[in-house]
Amino acid sequence: MYAFPTTSLAPRRKQPKCIKPPKCTSKYDIKFKDIAIYILERKMGASRRYFLMELARKKGFRVEPDLSEYVTHVVSEKNSGAEVLEWLQAKKAGSIPNVAILDISWFTDCMGAGQPVEIERKHRLTLQKICVCKSPSPVVPSRVGVSQYACQRKTTLDNKNTLFTDAFEILAENYEFRENERSCLSFRQAASVLKSLTFTIARMADVDGLPGFGDHIRAVMEDLIEDGESSKVSEVLNDEVYRSLKLFTTIFGVGLRTAEKWHRLGIRTLEEIKSNENLKFSKMQIAGLQHYEDILGGVRKAEADAVAMVVRDAVWTFLPDAVVTLTGGFRRGNKTGHDVDMLITSPIQGKEKELLHKVINLWKKQDLLLYHTIHESTMDEDNLPSKRVNLLDHFQKCFAILKLNQHRGEISSCDGPHDSGGRGKRIWKAIRVDLVFCPFEQYAFALLGWTGSRQFERDLRRYASHEKKMMIDNHALYDKTKKVFVKCESEEEIFGHLGLEYIDPVERNA
Repeated sequence: MYAFPTTSLAPRRKQPKCIKPPKCTSKYDIKFKDIAIYILERKMGASRRYFLMELARKKGFRVEPDLSEYVTHVVSEKNSGAEVLEWLQAKKAGSIPNVAILDISWFTDCMGAGQPVEIERKHRLTLQKICVCKSPSPVVPSRVGVSQYACQRKTTLDNKNTLFTDAFEILAENYEFRENERSCLSFRQAASVLKSLTFTIARMADVDGLPGFGDHIRAVMEDLIEDGESSKVSEVLNDEVYRSLKLFTTIFGVGLRTAEKWHRLGIRTLEEIKSNENLKFSKMQIAGLQHYEDILGGVRKAEADAVAMVVRDAVWTFLPDAVVTLTGGFRRGNKTGHDVDMLITSPIQGKEKELLHKVINLWKKQDLLLYHTIHESTMDEDNLPSKRVNLLDHFQKCFAILKLNQHRGEISSCDGPHDSGGRGKRIWKAIRVDLVFCPFEQYAFALLGWTGSRQFERDLRRYASHEKKMMIDNHALYDKTKKVFVKCESEEEIFGHLGLEYIDPVERNA
């Protein structure tokens, strides 16, 4: 109802099951093509999982880095069958046909034999069906125990309160434009709570007992419940300042300060920006304007997977043992996103520092790069985790725009005219890609931070500080009471040290 007019993407029709598996990017030959193994990181840790994946690949097994319909064997360690099944169902993968859910003992037997072994009874995990009982009569939703912290709430993409959360996001964005941080955070926190609910708000009494619902927020909700719309939201959407800042900040490289400057100059449209000879643009802004339509259209999951394959190929060309992970919204289960975030590390200490410039030079030779800018690492070994929840980390990064060949579903050099306006035979699409390089010992923290969501990470840091006297950021976890850094090899360990129940990435959509 309140969506600001932007280019929308129609959902892709579901493809038939006869789709061929994607090309494997492993550097090892696959001997056993009839099976595809997925190793569950839960209770295992990232470093051990990576070691086992590489061991299996060296012996000719196909190992999938992500759970997909091509997986035939799911292997876990120290998990019960019920736990694995529940995890699969949370991933919406519980219906993968003929998938074998196995203990790590089957995997180790395969490694010892150098080939797949027959699955015996001892290898299989006992599965207990999870009963979902439906009540024939309405159930009063429970609000008891809803935490003020998003890191203590499971939030899937199944948002049952979009009427309210869409309105709150518009109001929060408007307050952000006007630099009213307090009101901005209030509406975003309220939206975050509503996204975690398993029921739809139907009356004001339904929010009684929920954290963060003050008079200002309740007034907006009352309008929405009574009239289906909010006068405050309508006022924002019709506000010229909001509309201008909203439009300008959709341009890659344009922040709030630049958007405000352009509005003060009387500029209101993209055409006026492009035709104004007095404006000076950065290289990033020039690229953003040149590829505006492609970038505004967003990225589909299949496109993100194609980008991830090319990043892995380029990285593994120079460092075969590197770990390359798709993060951000796509790791949280989103089907679309604004860009593709890739986290890169290596078990060999310091090797990741040499990768970025080699990858960039390779892509230049392959004519893949439309734009890139590099931010070198600013890390200091003595730096403590930051107290500021929005502070950027100190990792080496590259913000780039790559070409995506839409016909083959992979990154490619341009097979037609370099025409960003969509004319002629151009078959590629401009895709925003962020590459982040981190030391292996900080991988778990970087993975957690770059997975998001933003509200989840904000509340995780608030929780650590206020409830546990700890500090956490994308680099480390620090115990302020003991004055020591806490070593963690996986996200599960980080949650455990904070006294939190582990929340799967698909449930961090706060």
